[in-house]
Amino acid sequence: MSRADFLKANLRLILAWPLLGLVLCAVLWTATLLQLEAEKKVAQQQALDSVSSLSKAYGQYLLRTLEQMDQLTLQLKYEWENSRGQLRLDQLKTQGMYALPQFAIVAILDRKGHPVTATAPLQRLRVNERSDFLLRHWRSNSSALRIALGRSNAASEATPGADESLVHFTRRLEDEDGNFDGVLLISIHSSYFSEFYNSVSFGKFGISAMVGEEGELFSTRLGSRVLPTRSGEGTPFLDTSFLETESGALHSGGRIAFSDKQSRYVGWQALKAYPFTAVVGLSDGEMLHPYEETRTIYIGIALAVTALLLAFAAVATVLSLRLAWRHHQSEGVRNAYRMATEGTSDGFYIISALRGEDGSILDFEIVDCNEPGAGYFGVRREQLLGMRLQSRAHEPYFRDLIYNYRAAMQSGFSEEEIELPDGNPFKLRWIRRRLVRSGDRLAVTLQDISAAKEHERDLRRLANEDGLTGLPNRYWLQQFLPGALGRAAIARQMLALLFIDLDGFKDINDTQGHAEGDKVLRAASLRLKGVLRPGDHVVRLGGDEFVVVLDPVEDDSRAEQVAQRIAIAFDEPFYLGSERHKMGASIGISLYPRDGVETEVLLKNADIAMYAVKVAGKGHHRFFQPELFETIRNRRELEQSLVAALEQDQFLVVYQPRVDAMSGQLCSMEALVRWHHPLHGMVPPLEFIPVAESSGLISQLGEVVIEKVCLQMARWQTSGLELVPVSINVSARQFGRGDVHQVLASALTRHRIDARLIEVEITESAMMDEQNRAVEQLSAIRALGVRLLVDDFGTGYSSLSQLQKFAMDGLKIDRAFTMELGRSEQGEVFVRAILSMAHALGMSVVAEGVETREQLDILRALQCNEVQGYFISRPVPAEQMLALMQQRFLIPLPAPAPASQNVVMGEENNAVS
Repeated sequence: MSRADFLKANLRLILAWPLLGLVLCAVLWTATLLQLEAEKKVAQQQALDSVSSLSKAYGQYLLRTLEQMDQLTLQLKYEWENSRGQLRLDQLKTQGMYALPQFAIVAILDRKGHPVTATAPLQRLRVNERSDFLLRHWRSNSSALRIALGRSNAASEATPGADESLVHFTRRLEDEDGNFDGVLLISIHSSYFSEFYNSVSFGKFGISAMVGEEGELFSTRLGSRVLPTRSGEGTPFLDTSFLETESGALHSGGRIAFSDKQSRYVGWQALKAYPFTAVVGLSDGEMLHPYEETRTIYIGIALAVTALLLAFAAVATVLSLRLAWRHHQSEGVRNAYRMATEGTSDGFYIISALRGEDGSILDFEIVDCNEPGAGYFGVRREQLLGMRLQSRAHEPYFRDLIYNYRAAMQSGFSEEEIELPDGNPFKLRWIRRRLVRSGDRLAVTLQDISAAKEHERDLRRLANEDGLTGLPNRYWLQQFLPGALGRAAIARQMLALLFIDLDGFKDINDTQGHAEGDKVLRAASLRLKGVLRPGDHVVRLGGDEFVVVLDPVEDDSRAEQVAQRIAIAFDEPFYLGSERHKMGASIGISLYPRDGVETEVLLKNADIAMYAVKVAGKGHHRFFQPELFETIRNRRELEQSLVAALEQDQFLVVYQPRVDAMSGQLCSMEALVRWHHPLHGMVPPLEFIPVAESSGLISQLGEVVIEKVCLQMARWQTSGLELVPVSINVSARQFGRGDVHQVLASALTRHRIDARLIEVEITESAMMDEQNRAVEQLSAIRALGVRLLVDDFGTGYSSLSQLQKFAMDGLKIDRAFTMELGRSEQGEVFVRAILSMAHALGMSVVAEGVETREQLDILRALQCNEVQGYFISRPVPAEQMLALMQQRFLIPLPAPAPASQNVVMGEENNAVS
């Protein structure tokens, strides 16, 4: 039967489930829509009930408020008439009467409208309003309370449009004979009548209004905002024509009753004894919001159930058809199975168990297989069928196969990956075999997984091997070391780890490029392997860090010998093309079990020992010692604290003046960095500057100093004070990066500082490193207009020819030479020679470390240009430096008794940019 004939025969089965699903969906949606309609009617009725209830409550609130005002005016009228005009309202206000914020004005007006006494200036009232009060009460003999709407005259003039509406409460005043004697006035802010809103939530678009008998609005509030009203005019917001009907509640939708186009439920209540109506309106959208949420939930549930019903109908239809189709095709399953197995490379076999009289399995026979399965044995399918395994039981593979088949007949299932020995009948390396019992037979699947296993082995090798050098990597070491330590523990042997870091590799990598750096790493790995025993291991951790595992070692001397051979191997230069590059190796050694019994501990201790070598000068080896841990830990904690200090801006800059040696006039200053630690206070520069240098943080610190100096210069500049140049120290590492001119240019531009106000101090050692690059750097800095000074001159490697080459603007004599002035003739000779050389080259000279009057006098005699030191001034904060800049002449007069011998040596050279 074809598929088309099958579908025609089962047409009723195809249509039954979809029709049932559609009927259930129709019932579901009908019930949902009816329920939603009922929910909407309930929500609308609740909204109507709410506005009706709120309007009644608002009406009661207004009624009580008006009654209070009625009583208050009666009481004031009585007190005024009994005081015979002696009552003073301003005094009463001082005593606390009429001091509440709702009272705008309380006043007594005479027959002509002039104020007799009042709590506030009557200029706030319009003149025509006062005339209206007088006229109404003069014409009427009634002393009843009158209520009128007005607006503050002062507010309208000062802030047009401000809501300064007032409600005026007035009564007629009479003399002893009953004649008209003036008017009593109490004016209340109209917003006071909307305070009922503060205690009740009307929503964002809810309204409340106090409406007069002619439709005027005495107080109107929309949401949390009081709307302005205008006496004698209508309002564009609220159409009060609906108040002509009897009190109740209605839905304003369908009518333009509100200018904001909001549809509202409105309720109102007329006040007894007063000509006012309380109106409350609640937003249609806000009142029906719960219903809309419920509607969304109902619709979502209905949609979800509809989808489930339709999916169920579809699945039920498909399953019914599939079941019928399987039943239809049950007779062709065996042929379809055979066709499927022939189209794959896997081998399929049907193995029948042959049993003896006692039921035990004697042998296994291959009763069926596919062509790929026969091909694994190197024969055709017809040749393999009927073969019994006992006939080949003399072969190791088939002996194991019979045992596995027996086990599978017991368990019912078996699946395993097998590495086949050489000479196996399949000529394969790896197979996956799956056995499934069915009655007294086994269905066997064989799959060739040799390629996958080869790929897996390659992946495992890549995971454990460094791709650049071919050495084992960190992952391999973490897997290998625990086992090696376990074997050493059992054999009671020692094991050594040598942690190796290549000295100078970073410079090669930075200057020659990563490709040349990779060549050096490969050459270094070959040298390391060349000095080790076959059983030892070299591991590349990453970068230029290597670990050597000596397994086993007899004593310390063996590890030390290997470390010495490694050091000798790295004494030979590395050749990159025609260039020779000198490197060294810093080696830290830890021993098992003396320095640790765990992998991480031994690695950490070897790393600490290597770090100690780096700190001590590189190029040698050192065994781990427990006391090293605390030293290195403190140094690393200091490094981490430096990182935090840079992130949290804990550094500050102080300034030490430089003055003209002859006149004593301030001509420049040096910026010096200080670290104010939040816990330890001021950290001496001698403690953190070397750590910053060795850790590479000095460059970032230098950028911070440049930024702070330029920012401070900008602040001084805005004060209008005449500025003097500020010199900034640049470290050798920062100078070697080659971007000092870019950092300076960016800061100068950002803070609008003239480059002539900045000087850069560079040590001699910084200029001697790679002179071509140094010349380029110095030229780029000078091109900005920044002056260049040689710092600590005389302690480095400068020569006359080098000073000529770099064409520096000036040099600073190191304080070690200044200290010798007055102590020895040799000291004066050295200073004289430096001054002569510098002046011959057209450079100015600054003497650092001047601490006594005698030193200053000698420097003056030697024609030194500028001096700097504690005799002039200690380094001071920016605020104190501002005072020194204003003072200008800083050399102190000679003291009666010299005290300079007790001056503590300065820290002016412990600076960094």
